[in-house]
Amino acid sequence: QVQLVESGGGLVQAGGSLRLSCAASGSIFSINDMGWYRQAPGKQRELVATISRGGTTTYADSVKGRATISRVNARNTVYLQMNSLKPEDTAVYYCHAHIVRTLISDGVDYWGKGTLVTVSS
Repeated sequence: QVQLVESGGGLVQAGGSLRLSCAASGSIFSINDMGWYRQAPGKQRELVATISRGGTTTYADSVKGRATISRVNARNTVYLQMNSLKPEDTAVYYCHAHIVRTLISDGVDYWGKGTLVTVSS
């Protein structure tokens, strides 16, 4: 059993900052890519940022320069620091991880249940 649990969402004013955390737990051998996605009301889920096990990062154009993704491999944890928040950043933010559960198994995609971020104008 593997779980991803997000935390850190909430209500913030435009221009503010917040930090999301996601911890993976359970039967885990290793974690490859980790990332954050978001889904605004009435819209499809979209990528926000990803980070490889080695620390290579990618960002959506909409958050470049305002977001920083990081991870602590020893803790199976990924973070998303968001600054200069805008009302259009309002969404449910989901954590994703590509997890290998045993030495001989393939990686599987896991998702958290999401944490709501609301940015007021």
